[in-house]
Amino acid sequence: MPYMPKIDVNEEVFYTLAGCPGGKSRWNSRDEFEEALTCAKAELDEDSDKSLPIGERTLKIELNDTNRPDLWGTAGCARQLRVYNGGKAPEYTFFSRPGDVRKTAHKVKVAASVKQVRPYLAGFIANGKAISDPMLRDMIQTQEKLAWNFGRKRRTISMGLYRTSLIKWPIIYKGVDPDSVSFVPLQWDVPLTLREILKQHPKGKEYAFIQEHEPVHPLLTDSRDFILSYPPIINSNDLGAVQVGDSEIFVELTGTDIASLTLAASIVACDLADNGFTIEPVEVEYEFDTPFGRNVVTPYYFQEPVFCSLSRIEKFLGEKLSANECLQALTRMGVKAEKTTDCERGQNGNKTEGVRAYPPEYRNDFLHAADVTEDVMIGRSLNSFKPERPTDFTIGRLSPITLFSRQVKEILIGMGYQEMIYNYLGSRKDLVEKMRGDGKKIIRIFNPMTENYEYVRDSILASLMESESISGRSVYPHKIFEVGKIAYLNDAENYGSSTRQYAGFLHAGTDANFNTAAAELQTLFYYLSREYEVEESSDPRFIPGRAAAIICGGKPIGVFGEIHPETLENWGVTVPCTAGEIDLDALIL
Repeated sequence: MPYMPKIDVNEEVFYTLAGCPGGKSRWNSRDEFEEALTCAKAELDEDSDKSLPIGERTLKIELNDTNRPDLWGTAGCARQLRVYNGGKAPEYTFFSRPGDVRKTAHKVKVAASVKQVRPYLAGFIANGKAISDPMLRDMIQTQEKLAWNFGRKRRTISMGLYRTSLIKWPIIYKGVDPDSVSFVPLQWDVPLTLREILKQHPKGKEYAFIQEHEPVHPLLTDSRDFILSYPPIINSNDLGAVQVGDSEIFVELTGTDIASLTLAASIVACDLADNGFTIEPVEVEYEFDTPFGRNVVTPYYFQEPVFCSLSRIEKFLGEKLSANECLQALTRMGVKAEKTTDCERGQNGNKTEGVRAYPPEYRNDFLHAADVTEDVMIGRSLNSFKPERPTDFTIGRLSPITLFSRQVKEILIGMGYQEMIYNYLGSRKDLVEKMRGDGKKIIRIFNPMTENYEYVRDSILASLMESESISGRSVYPHKIFEVGKIAYLNDAENYGSSTRQYAGFLHAGTDANFNTAAAELQTLFYYLSREYEVEESSDPRFIPGRAAAIICGGKPIGVFGEIHPETLENWGVTVPCTAGEIDLDALIL
Protein backbone atom coordinates (compact mmCIF):
# COMPACT_ATOMS: atom_id res chain seq x y z
CA MET A 1 0.00 0.00 0.00
CA PRO A 2 1.46 3.42 -0.95
CA TYR A 3 2.47 5.79 1.82
CA MET A 4 -0.21 8.44 2.41
CA PRO A 5 1.24 11.87 3.15
CA LYS A 6 0.33 13.77 6.31
CA ILE A 7 0.81 17.51 6.61
CA ASP A 8 0.94 19.88 9.58
CA VAL A 9 -0.77 23.18 8.82
CA ASN A 10 -0.96 26.39 10.81
CA GLU A 11 -4.66 26.69 11.62
CA GLU A 12 -4.92 30.46 11.09
CA VAL A 13 -2.97 30.41 7.81
CA PHE A 14 -4.92 27.41 6.52
CA TYR A 15 -8.36 28.87 7.24
CA THR A 16 -7.35 32.23 5.77
CA LEU A 17 -6.21 30.59 2.53
CA ALA A 18 -9.37 28.47 2.52
CA GLY A 19 -11.44 31.66 2.33
CA CYS A 20 -12.58 31.80 5.95
CA PRO A 21 -12.99 35.37 7.30
CA GLY A 22 -10.53 36.28 10.04
CA GLY A 23 -8.64 33.03 9.75
CA LYS A 24 -11.32 31.17 11.72
CA SER A 25 -13.10 28.02 10.63
CA ARG A 26 -16.32 28.47 8.66
CA TRP A 27 -17.32 24.92 9.63
CA ASN A 28 -19.35 24.53 12.83
CA SER A 29 -18.02 21.16 13.98
CA ARG A 30 -15.23 18.67 13.43
CA ASP A 31 -17.60 16.36 11.53
CA GLU A 32 -18.60 19.20 9.21
CA PHE A 33 -14.94 20.09 8.59
CA GLU A 34 -14.05 16.46 7.88
CA GLU A 35 -16.91 16.28 5.39
CA ALA A 36 -15.54 19.38 3.66
CA LEU A 37 -12.07 17.79 3.39
CA THR A 38 -13.42 14.95 1.24
CA CYS A 39 -13.21 17.20 -1.83
CA ALA A 40 -9.44 17.05 -1.37
CA LYS A 41 -9.50 13.30 -0.63
CA ALA A 42 -8.29 14.18 2.85
CA GLU A 43 -9.28 13.65 6.44
CA LEU A 44 -8.50 15.35 9.73
CA ASP A 45 -5.88 13.25 11.48
CA GLU A 46 -5.58 15.44 14.57
CA ASP A 47 -7.37 18.62 15.62
CA SER A 48 -5.50 21.62 16.99
CA ASP A 49 -4.91 22.29 20.68
CA LYS A 50 -7.54 24.94 21.50
CA SER A 51 -5.64 26.00 24.63
CA LEU A 52 -2.93 27.57 22.46
CA PRO A 53 -3.15 31.07 20.94
CA ILE A 54 -4.83 30.92 17.53
CA GLY A 55 -1.62 31.77 15.68
CA GLU A 56 0.16 28.75 17.19
CA ARG A 57 -2.50 26.11 16.62
CA THR A 58 -1.70 23.26 14.22
CA LEU A 59 -3.97 20.90 12.30
CA LYS A 60 -2.76 17.50 11.11
CA ILE A 61 -4.32 16.46 7.81
CA GLU A 62 -3.88 13.12 6.06
CA LEU A 63 -4.11 13.01 2.25
CA ASN A 64 -5.56 9.82 0.79
CA ASP A 65 -4.46 10.24 -2.82
CA THR A 66 -0.85 10.01 -3.95
CA ASN A 67 -1.84 11.32 -7.41
CA ARG A 68 -2.44 14.86 -6.12
CA PRO A 69 0.91 16.21 -4.83
CA ASP A 70 -0.54 19.72 -5.16
CA LEU A 71 -2.51 18.98 -1.97
CA TRP A 72 0.60 18.18 0.11
CA GLY A 73 0.98 21.72 1.43
CA THR A 74 -1.10 24.28 3.31
CA ALA A 75 -1.83 26.46 0.30
CA GLY A 76 -2.71 23.61 -2.06
CA CYS A 77 -5.11 21.87 0.32
CA ALA A 78 -6.70 25.17 1.30
CA ARG A 79 -7.05 26.17 -2.36
CA GLN A 80 -9.09 23.06 -3.09
CA LEU A 81 -11.47 23.78 -0.21
CA ARG A 82 -11.79 27.44 -1.17
CA VAL A 83 -12.62 26.79 -4.81
CA TYR A 84 -14.92 23.87 -3.99
CA ASN A 85 -16.94 26.07 -1.65
CA GLY A 86 -17.54 28.79 -4.22
CA GLY A 87 -14.27 30.71 -4.25
CA LYS A 88 -12.83 31.86 -7.54
CA ALA A 89 -10.13 29.68 -9.05
CA PRO A 90 -6.84 31.63 -9.10
CA GLU A 91 -5.32 32.90 -12.34
CA TYR A 92 -1.58 32.34 -12.66
CA THR A 93 -0.20 34.65 -15.33
CA PHE A 94 3.47 33.82 -14.79
CA PHE A 95 3.37 30.48 -16.66
CA SER A 96 4.98 30.06 -20.06
CA ARG A 97 3.56 27.61 -22.57
CA PRO A 98 4.85 25.75 -25.62
CA GLY A 99 5.64 28.27 -28.33
CA ASP A 100 5.81 31.26 -25.97
CA VAL A 101 8.67 33.71 -26.33
CA ARG A 102 8.99 35.21 -22.87
CA LYS A 103 11.91 37.35 -21.79
CA THR A 104 13.28 36.88 -18.30
CA ALA A 105 15.83 38.75 -16.23
CA HIS A 106 17.38 35.58 -14.82
CA LYS A 107 18.89 32.52 -16.45
CA VAL A 108 20.24 29.11 -15.43
CA LYS A 109 22.67 27.37 -17.78
CA VAL A 110 22.65 23.56 -17.71
CA ALA A 111 25.92 22.04 -18.90
CA ALA A 112 26.15 18.85 -20.94
CA SER A 113 28.37 17.37 -18.19
CA VAL A 114 25.31 16.81 -15.98
CA LYS A 115 23.21 15.07 -18.63
CA GLN A 116 24.02 11.49 -17.59
CA VAL A 117 23.60 11.97 -13.85
CA ARG A 118 20.78 14.43 -13.06
CA PRO A 119 19.93 16.35 -16.22
CA TYR A 120 16.91 18.59 -15.57
CA LEU A 121 16.27 21.80 -13.65
CA ALA A 122 13.33 24.12 -13.08
CA GLY A 123 13.26 27.32 -11.08
CA PHE A 124 11.69 30.70 -10.38
CA ILE A 125 12.00 33.72 -8.10
CA ALA A 126 9.43 34.61 -5.44
CA ASN A 127 9.52 38.10 -3.95
CA GLY A 128 7.50 40.96 -2.49
CA LYS A 129 6.68 39.58 0.93
CA ALA A 130 8.69 38.84 4.06
CA ILE A 131 8.72 35.14 4.96
CA SER A 132 7.07 34.43 8.31
CA ASP A 133 7.98 31.52 10.57
CA PRO A 134 4.79 29.49 9.75
CA MET A 135 5.36 30.16 6.07
CA LEU A 136 8.99 29.00 6.17
CA ARG A 137 7.96 25.86 8.06
CA ASP A 138 5.33 25.12 5.42
CA MET A 139 7.80 25.71 2.57
CA ILE A 140 10.25 23.26 4.13
CA GLN A 141 7.43 20.75 4.70
CA THR A 142 6.28 21.03 1.07
CA GLN A 143 9.88 20.67 -0.06
CA GLU A 144 10.32 17.46 1.93
CA LYS A 145 6.93 15.96 1.01
CA LEU A 146 7.49 16.52 -2.70
CA ALA A 147 11.08 15.25 -2.59
CA TRP A 148 10.35 12.24 -0.36
CA ASN A 149 7.05 10.98 -1.80
CA PHE A 150 6.72 12.40 -5.30
CA GLY A 151 10.49 12.51 -5.85
CA ARG A 152 11.32 9.01 -4.54
CA LYS A 153 13.44 10.15 -1.59
CA ARG A 154 15.07 12.91 -3.71
CA ARG A 155 16.11 10.39 -6.37
CA THR A 156 13.98 11.97 -9.12
CA ILE A 157 13.14 15.37 -7.56
CA SER A 158 14.88 17.58 -5.02
CA MET A 159 14.35 21.23 -4.14
CA GLY A 160 16.49 24.07 -2.83
CA LEU A 161 15.78 27.60 -1.56
CA TYR A 162 18.24 30.51 -1.78
CA ARG A 163 18.43 34.24 -1.02
CA THR A 164 18.48 35.94 -4.41
CA SER A 165 20.42 38.97 -3.15
CA LEU A 166 23.53 36.83 -2.63
CA ILE A 167 23.51 35.31 -6.13
CA LYS A 168 25.41 36.63 -9.16
CA TRP A 169 23.50 35.59 -12.28
CA PRO A 170 23.52 33.53 -14.46
CA ILE A 171 23.53 30.33 -12.41
CA ILE A 172 25.49 27.33 -13.70
CA TYR A 173 24.34 23.75 -13.25
CA LYS A 174 27.12 21.31 -14.11
CA GLY A 175 28.72 17.95 -13.38
CA VAL A 176 32.03 17.78 -11.50
CA ASP A 177 34.52 15.30 -10.06
CA PRO A 178 33.31 14.68 -6.47
CA ASP A 179 36.89 14.92 -5.15
CA SER A 180 37.71 18.20 -6.91
CA VAL A 181 35.20 20.55 -5.23
CA SER A 182 34.70 21.46 -1.58
CA PHE A 183 32.41 23.86 0.32
CA VAL A 184 30.84 24.37 3.74
CA PRO A 185 27.45 22.60 3.74
CA LEU A 186 24.46 23.67 5.83
CA GLN A 187 24.74 22.89 9.54
CA TRP A 188 28.51 22.43 9.22
CA ASP A 189 31.49 24.65 9.96
CA VAL A 190 34.36 23.33 7.82
CA PRO A 191 34.67 22.67 4.08
CA LEU A 192 34.07 19.13 2.77
CA THR A 193 34.50 17.68 -0.69
CA LEU A 194 31.38 16.24 -2.30
CA ARG A 195 32.58 12.72 -1.56
CA GLU A 196 33.33 13.65 2.05
CA ILE A 197 29.83 15.08 2.41
CA LEU A 198 28.39 11.68 1.50
CA LYS A 199 30.48 10.01 4.20
CA GLN A 200 30.43 12.61 7.03
CA HIS A 201 27.42 14.95 6.80
CA PRO A 202 24.09 13.57 8.17
CA LYS A 203 22.22 14.48 4.97
CA GLY A 204 25.07 13.11 2.89
CA LYS A 205 24.86 9.77 4.67
CA GLU A 206 21.07 9.70 4.32
CA TYR A 207 21.06 10.33 0.56
CA ALA A 208 24.44 8.91 -0.45
CA PHE A 209 22.70 6.06 -2.30
CA ILE A 210 21.68 8.51 -5.03
CA GLN A 211 25.16 9.70 -6.03
CA GLU A 212 27.87 7.56 -4.46
CA HIS A 213 28.35 5.27 -7.47
CA GLU A 214 28.30 8.05 -10.08
CA PRO A 215 31.63 9.23 -11.60
CA VAL A 216 30.25 12.77 -12.02
CA HIS A 217 28.21 14.63 -9.39
CA PRO A 218 25.89 17.64 -9.97
CA LEU A 219 26.78 21.09 -8.65
CA LEU A 220 24.95 24.44 -8.68
CA THR A 221 27.05 27.63 -8.72
CA ASP A 222 26.58 31.27 -9.59
CA SER A 223 28.62 33.11 -12.24
CA ARG A 224 31.44 33.75 -9.73
CA ASP A 225 31.69 29.99 -9.15
CA PHE A 226 30.28 30.43 -5.63
CA ILE A 227 28.48 27.22 -4.68
CA LEU A 228 24.72 27.27 -4.07
CA SER A 229 24.22 23.55 -3.49
CA TYR A 230 25.18 19.97 -4.16
CA PRO A 231 21.86 18.60 -5.52
CA PRO A 232 20.11 16.57 -4.28
CA ILE A 233 22.13 16.31 -1.06
CA ILE A 234 22.66 19.65 0.69
CA ASN A 235 22.77 23.44 0.20
CA SER A 236 25.85 25.50 0.95
CA ASN A 237 26.02 27.35 4.25
CA ASP A 238 26.77 30.62 2.43
CA LEU A 239 24.19 31.02 -0.35
CA GLY A 240 21.73 28.28 0.58
CA ALA A 241 20.32 29.39 3.94
CA VAL A 242 16.87 31.04 3.74
CA GLN A 243 15.71 32.72 6.95
CA VAL A 244 12.55 34.25 8.42
CA GLY A 245 12.24 37.81 7.12
CA ASP A 246 13.75 37.17 3.68
CA SER A 247 11.59 38.75 0.98
CA GLU A 248 13.15 37.46 -2.23
CA ILE A 249 14.12 33.84 -2.78
CA PHE A 250 15.24 31.68 -5.66
CA VAL A 251 13.54 28.26 -5.80
CA GLU A 252 15.18 25.52 -7.85
CA LEU A 253 14.34 21.88 -8.41
CA THR A 254 16.59 19.30 -10.05
CA GLY A 255 15.81 15.77 -11.10
CA THR A 256 15.75 12.97 -13.62
CA ASP A 257 12.19 13.24 -15.00
CA ILE A 258 11.45 16.58 -16.60
CA ALA A 259 7.64 16.31 -16.49
CA SER A 260 7.47 15.43 -12.78
CA LEU A 261 10.12 18.02 -11.99
CA THR A 262 8.29 20.77 -13.89
CA LEU A 263 5.00 19.87 -12.20
CA ALA A 264 6.64 20.04 -8.76
CA ALA A 265 8.02 23.51 -9.59
CA SER A 266 4.56 24.60 -10.72
CA ILE A 267 3.01 23.39 -7.46
CA VAL A 268 5.47 25.35 -5.33
CA ALA A 269 5.08 28.48 -7.49
CA CYS A 270 1.27 28.37 -7.23
CA ASP A 271 1.45 27.85 -3.46
CA LEU A 272 3.73 30.87 -3.01
CA ALA A 273 1.54 32.96 -5.31
CA ASP A 274 -1.49 32.08 -3.18
CA ASN A 275 0.51 33.22 -0.15
CA GLY A 276 0.95 36.68 -1.69
CA PHE A 277 4.32 36.37 -3.43
CA THR A 278 5.08 37.71 -6.90
CA ILE A 279 6.52 34.98 -9.12
CA GLU A 280 9.23 35.83 -11.66
CA PRO A 281 10.04 33.13 -14.23
CA VAL A 282 13.57 31.88 -14.87
CA GLU A 283 14.94 30.73 -18.22
CA VAL A 284 16.67 27.35 -18.20
CA GLU A 285 19.11 26.97 -21.09
CA TYR A 286 20.30 23.43 -21.86
CA GLU A 287 23.37 22.38 -23.83
CA PHE A 288 21.48 19.26 -24.91
CA ASP A 289 18.01 18.36 -26.18
CA THR A 290 15.16 17.76 -23.72
CA PRO A 291 11.50 16.73 -24.20
CA PHE A 292 10.58 20.41 -23.70
CA GLY A 293 13.34 21.85 -25.89
CA ARG A 294 16.69 23.48 -25.18
CA ASN A 295 15.29 26.70 -23.72
CA VAL A 296 12.51 26.35 -21.16
CA VAL A 297 11.08 29.25 -19.18
CA THR A 298 9.78 27.94 -15.88
CA PRO A 299 7.17 27.76 -14.38
CA TYR A 300 6.06 25.97 -17.55
CA TYR A 301 2.59 24.66 -18.46
CA PHE A 302 2.90 21.44 -20.47
CA GLN A 303 -0.30 19.52 -19.62
CA GLU A 304 -2.62 18.29 -22.37
CA PRO A 305 -6.43 18.63 -22.28
CA VAL A 306 -8.49 15.47 -21.86
CA PHE A 307 -11.86 14.79 -23.51
CA CYS A 308 -14.63 12.76 -21.91
CA SER A 309 -17.96 12.04 -23.58
CA LEU A 310 -21.22 12.39 -21.66
CA SER A 311 -21.98 8.76 -22.47
CA ARG A 312 -18.79 7.68 -20.69
CA ILE A 313 -19.63 9.82 -17.68
CA GLU A 314 -23.05 8.17 -17.55
CA LYS A 315 -21.48 4.72 -17.85
CA PHE A 316 -18.95 5.43 -15.10
CA LEU A 317 -21.34 7.14 -12.66
CA GLY A 318 -24.60 5.35 -13.48
CA GLU A 319 -26.49 8.62 -13.89
CA LYS A 320 -27.12 10.82 -16.90
CA LEU A 321 -25.60 14.31 -16.55
CA SER A 322 -25.84 17.26 -18.90
CA ALA A 323 -22.74 19.04 -20.20
CA ASN A 324 -23.56 22.08 -18.04
CA GLU A 325 -23.78 19.93 -14.91
CA CYS A 326 -20.37 18.47 -15.72
CA LEU A 327 -18.88 21.93 -16.30
CA GLN A 328 -20.26 23.19 -12.98
CA ALA A 329 -18.81 20.18 -11.14
CA LEU A 330 -15.40 20.61 -12.76
CA THR A 331 -15.40 24.33 -11.93
CA ARG A 332 -15.84 23.43 -8.24
CA MET A 333 -12.68 21.32 -8.55
CA GLY A 334 -10.72 24.22 -10.05
CA VAL A 335 -10.68 22.66 -13.52
CA LYS A 336 -11.37 24.74 -16.62
CA ALA A 337 -13.54 22.89 -19.12
CA GLU A 338 -15.67 23.45 -22.23
CA LYS A 339 -18.44 21.66 -24.09
CA THR A 340 -17.29 20.02 -27.29
CA THR A 341 -18.25 17.33 -29.82
CA ASP A 342 -15.12 16.91 -31.90
CA CYS A 343 -12.89 14.49 -29.98
CA GLU A 344 -14.61 11.12 -29.99
CA ARG A 345 -17.01 9.30 -32.31
CA GLY A 346 -19.74 6.88 -31.31
CA GLN A 347 -20.54 3.46 -32.77
CA ASN A 348 -22.51 5.00 -35.63
CA GLY A 349 -19.60 7.26 -36.58
CA ASN A 350 -21.29 10.45 -35.36
CA LYS A 351 -19.49 12.86 -33.08
CA THR A 352 -20.41 12.51 -29.44
CA GLU A 353 -21.13 15.34 -27.03
CA GLY A 354 -18.80 15.72 -24.10
CA VAL A 355 -16.46 18.01 -22.18
CA ARG A 356 -12.81 18.86 -22.69
CA ALA A 357 -11.01 19.47 -19.40
CA TYR A 358 -7.84 21.55 -19.07
CA PRO A 359 -5.81 20.48 -16.00
CA PRO A 360 -4.85 23.35 -13.67
CA GLU A 361 -1.20 24.37 -13.73
CA TYR A 362 -0.55 22.47 -10.50
CA ARG A 363 -2.06 19.15 -11.64
CA ASN A 364 -1.01 16.45 -14.10
CA ASP A 365 -3.23 13.54 -13.04
CA PHE A 366 -5.66 13.69 -16.00
CA LEU A 367 -4.53 10.67 -18.02
CA HIS A 368 -7.89 9.24 -19.14
CA ALA A 369 -11.56 10.06 -19.43
CA ALA A 370 -12.04 8.27 -16.11
CA ASP A 371 -9.97 10.98 -14.40
CA VAL A 372 -12.30 13.66 -15.73
CA THR A 373 -15.28 11.64 -14.53
CA GLU A 374 -13.77 11.34 -11.07
CA ASP A 375 -13.53 15.13 -10.75
CA VAL A 376 -17.10 15.46 -12.02
CA MET A 377 -18.21 13.01 -9.34
CA ILE A 378 -16.37 14.79 -6.51
CA GLY A 379 -17.37 18.25 -7.75
CA ARG A 380 -21.03 17.26 -7.88
CA SER A 381 -20.70 15.69 -4.38
CA LEU A 382 -20.97 12.01 -3.60
CA ASN A 383 -24.06 12.69 -1.50
CA SER A 384 -25.90 13.91 -4.60
CA PHE A 385 -26.02 10.40 -6.09
CA LYS A 386 -28.93 8.25 -5.05
CA PRO A 387 -27.92 4.84 -3.65
CA GLU A 388 -29.10 1.84 -5.67
CA ARG A 389 -29.30 -1.82 -4.80
CA PRO A 390 -27.43 -4.22 -7.12
CA THR A 391 -29.76 -5.81 -9.67
CA ASP A 392 -27.48 -8.56 -11.03
CA PHE A 393 -27.21 -11.90 -9.27
CA THR A 394 -23.89 -13.64 -9.79
CA ILE A 395 -22.23 -16.74 -8.36
CA GLY A 396 -18.50 -16.67 -7.72
CA ARG A 397 -16.37 -19.61 -8.72
CA LEU A 398 -12.70 -20.49 -8.72
CA SER A 399 -10.81 -20.06 -11.98
CA PRO A 400 -9.27 -23.09 -13.73
CA ILE A 401 -5.72 -21.94 -12.91
CA THR A 402 -6.62 -21.62 -9.21
CA LEU A 403 -8.07 -25.15 -9.13
CA PHE A 404 -5.02 -26.51 -10.97
CA SER A 405 -2.65 -24.62 -8.63
CA ARG A 406 -4.36 -26.18 -5.61
CA GLN A 407 -3.87 -29.61 -7.14
CA VAL A 408 -0.14 -28.92 -7.60
CA LYS A 409 0.15 -27.71 -4.00
CA GLU A 410 -1.51 -30.84 -2.63
CA ILE A 411 0.85 -33.08 -4.60
CA LEU A 412 4.00 -31.21 -3.52
CA ILE A 413 2.88 -31.25 0.12
CA GLY A 414 2.31 -34.99 -0.20
CA MET A 415 5.89 -35.32 -1.51
CA GLY A 416 7.22 -33.75 1.69
CA TYR A 417 7.57 -30.13 0.57
CA GLN A 418 6.57 -27.17 2.76
CA GLU A 419 4.64 -24.31 1.18
CA MET A 420 6.07 -20.77 1.28
CA ILE A 421 4.53 -17.41 0.36
CA TYR A 422 6.70 -14.51 -0.86
CA ASN A 423 6.50 -10.91 -2.07
CA TYR A 424 6.33 -10.44 -5.81
CA LEU A 425 8.69 -7.46 -5.63
CA GLY A 426 12.41 -7.46 -4.85
CA SER A 427 15.75 -5.80 -5.46
CA ARG A 428 17.93 -6.18 -8.53
CA LYS A 429 20.67 -7.59 -6.33
CA ASP A 430 18.46 -10.49 -5.19
CA LEU A 431 16.49 -11.15 -8.37
CA VAL A 432 19.30 -10.73 -10.92
CA GLU A 433 22.82 -10.43 -9.54
CA LYS A 434 22.74 -13.20 -6.94
CA MET A 435 21.04 -15.53 -9.45
CA ARG A 436 23.74 -14.90 -12.10
CA GLY A 437 21.16 -13.45 -14.49
CA ASP A 438 21.37 -10.72 -17.12
CA GLY A 439 18.15 -8.92 -16.19
CA LYS A 440 17.06 -8.50 -19.82
CA LYS A 441 13.45 -9.55 -19.16
CA ILE A 442 12.96 -8.25 -15.64
CA ILE A 443 10.38 -5.50 -15.09
CA ARG A 444 11.53 -2.40 -13.21
CA ILE A 445 9.00 -0.26 -11.33
CA PHE A 446 9.10 3.37 -12.43
CA ASN A 447 8.56 5.01 -9.04
CA PRO A 448 9.34 2.54 -6.21
CA MET A 449 9.24 3.61 -2.56
CA THR A 450 12.42 1.60 -1.84
CA GLU A 451 15.09 -0.19 -3.86
CA ASN A 452 14.25 -3.40 -1.99
CA TYR A 453 10.95 -3.50 -3.93
CA GLU A 454 12.11 -1.98 -7.20
CA TYR A 455 11.68 -4.98 -9.53
CA VAL A 456 8.94 -7.52 -10.25
CA ARG A 457 10.24 -11.05 -9.92
CA ASP A 458 10.61 -13.01 -13.15
CA SER A 459 11.28 -16.30 -11.32
CA ILE A 460 10.36 -17.98 -8.03
CA LEU A 461 13.83 -19.44 -7.51
CA ALA A 462 15.33 -16.26 -6.01
CA SER A 463 12.62 -16.24 -3.34
CA LEU A 464 13.31 -19.88 -2.48
CA MET A 465 17.05 -19.24 -2.30
CA GLU A 466 16.47 -16.31 0.06
CA SER A 467 14.59 -18.63 2.45
CA GLU A 468 17.35 -21.21 2.27
CA SER A 469 20.01 -18.56 2.96
CA ILE A 470 18.56 -17.97 6.46
CA SER A 471 17.76 -21.61 7.25
CA GLY A 472 21.25 -22.99 7.82
CA ARG A 473 20.56 -23.91 11.45
CA SER A 474 17.53 -26.06 10.63
CA VAL A 475 17.82 -29.83 10.35
CA TYR A 476 18.40 -31.02 6.77
CA PRO A 477 17.03 -31.86 4.29
CA HIS A 478 14.98 -28.75 3.48
CA LYS A 479 12.20 -29.07 0.90
CA ILE A 480 10.19 -25.93 0.14
CA PHE A 481 7.96 -24.71 -2.68
CA GLU A 482 5.74 -21.83 -3.77
CA VAL A 483 2.96 -21.50 -6.31
CA GLY A 484 2.51 -17.90 -7.38
CA LYS A 485 2.80 -15.23 -10.04
CA ILE A 486 5.83 -14.08 -11.96
CA ALA A 487 6.06 -11.40 -14.68
CA TYR A 488 8.58 -10.60 -17.39
CA LEU A 489 9.01 -8.37 -20.43
CA ASN A 490 7.48 -9.81 -23.60
CA ASP A 491 7.24 -7.76 -26.80
CA ALA A 492 4.71 -10.21 -28.23
CA GLU A 493 2.09 -9.10 -25.68
CA ASN A 494 -0.05 -5.97 -26.11
CA TYR A 495 1.22 -4.43 -22.87
CA GLY A 496 4.82 -5.54 -23.41
CA SER A 497 4.85 -8.04 -20.54
CA SER A 498 3.50 -11.45 -19.53
CA THR A 499 2.18 -12.55 -16.14
CA ARG A 500 2.21 -16.29 -15.50
CA GLN A 501 1.36 -18.71 -12.69
CA TYR A 502 4.47 -20.70 -11.73
CA ALA A 503 5.35 -23.49 -9.32
CA GLY A 504 8.87 -23.39 -7.89
CA PHE A 505 10.50 -26.00 -5.64
CA LEU A 506 13.85 -26.35 -3.87
CA HIS A 507 15.57 -29.27 -2.12
CA ALA A 508 18.63 -28.57 0.07
CA GLY A 509 20.71 -31.31 1.67
CA THR A 510 23.55 -33.76 1.13
CA ASP A 511 21.22 -35.99 -0.91
CA ALA A 512 20.22 -33.19 -3.33
CA ASN A 513 21.44 -34.00 -6.84
CA PHE A 514 20.18 -34.08 -10.42
CA ASN A 515 18.85 -37.64 -10.12
CA THR A 516 16.70 -36.87 -7.06
CA ALA A 517 15.37 -33.73 -8.74
CA ALA A 518 14.49 -35.68 -11.90
CA ALA A 519 12.73 -38.35 -9.81
CA GLU A 520 10.62 -35.80 -7.95
CA LEU A 521 9.72 -34.02 -11.18
CA GLN A 522 8.60 -37.35 -12.61
CA THR A 523 6.44 -37.96 -9.53
CA LEU A 524 4.77 -34.55 -9.84
CA PHE A 525 3.94 -35.02 -13.52
CA TYR A 526 2.69 -38.59 -12.90
CA TYR A 527 0.08 -37.37 -10.40
CA LEU A 528 -0.83 -34.46 -12.69
CA SER A 529 -1.35 -36.94 -15.58
CA ARG A 530 0.89 -34.90 -17.88
CA GLU A 531 3.52 -36.03 -20.37
CA TYR A 532 6.84 -34.19 -20.68
CA GLU A 533 10.34 -34.45 -22.10
CA VAL A 534 13.67 -32.97 -21.06
CA GLU A 535 16.62 -31.55 -22.91
CA GLU A 536 19.91 -30.05 -21.75
CA SER A 537 19.72 -26.47 -20.49
CA SER A 538 22.39 -23.75 -20.28
CA ASP A 539 20.54 -21.76 -17.59
CA PRO A 540 23.33 -19.91 -15.68
CA ARG A 541 21.63 -20.49 -12.33
CA PHE A 542 22.44 -24.22 -12.57
CA ILE A 543 25.61 -26.31 -12.98
CA PRO A 544 26.36 -26.91 -16.70
CA GLY A 545 25.48 -30.48 -17.65
CA ARG A 546 23.30 -30.89 -14.56
CA ALA A 547 20.32 -28.84 -15.67
CA ALA A 548 17.46 -29.63 -18.01
CA ALA A 549 14.65 -27.75 -19.68
CA ILE A 550 11.15 -29.19 -19.25
CA ILE A 551 9.40 -29.62 -22.60
CA CYS A 552 5.63 -30.08 -22.93
CA GLY A 553 3.81 -30.03 -26.25
CA GLY A 554 7.06 -29.15 -27.98
CA LYS A 555 7.53 -25.97 -25.94
CA PRO A 556 9.80 -25.25 -22.95
CA ILE A 557 7.68 -24.71 -19.85
CA GLY A 558 10.27 -24.87 -17.08
CA VAL A 559 13.71 -25.89 -15.87
CA PHE A 560 15.28 -27.95 -13.08
CA GLY A 561 18.72 -29.04 -11.95
CA GLU A 562 21.55 -28.55 -9.46
CA ILE A 563 22.10 -24.94 -8.34
CA HIS A 564 25.46 -23.48 -9.46
CA PRO A 565 28.12 -23.15 -6.70
CA GLU A 566 28.50 -19.44 -7.41
CA THR A 567 24.75 -18.95 -6.91
CA LEU A 568 24.98 -20.84 -3.62
CA GLU A 569 27.92 -18.67 -2.56
CA ASN A 570 26.04 -15.47 -3.47
CA TRP A 571 23.29 -16.49 -1.05
CA GLY A 572 25.60 -17.89 1.61
CA VAL A 573 24.18 -21.42 1.26
CA THR A 574 26.67 -24.13 2.25
CA VAL A 575 24.89 -27.33 1.18
CA PRO A 576 24.02 -28.68 -2.29
CA CYS A 577 20.64 -27.57 -3.65
CA THR A 578 18.42 -28.69 -6.48
CA ALA A 579 15.57 -26.53 -7.69
CA GLY A 580 13.15 -26.10 -10.51
CA GLU A 581 10.14 -24.13 -11.69
CA ILE A 582 7.23 -24.88 -14.01
CA ASP A 583 4.82 -22.67 -15.95
CA LEU A 584 1.43 -23.93 -14.70
CA ASP A 585 -0.54 -21.83 -17.21
CA ALA A 586 1.10 -23.90 -19.97
CA LEU A 587 0.01 -27.17 -18.32
CA ILE A 588 -3.74 -26.51 -18.13
CA LEU A 589 -5.52 -28.75 -20.63
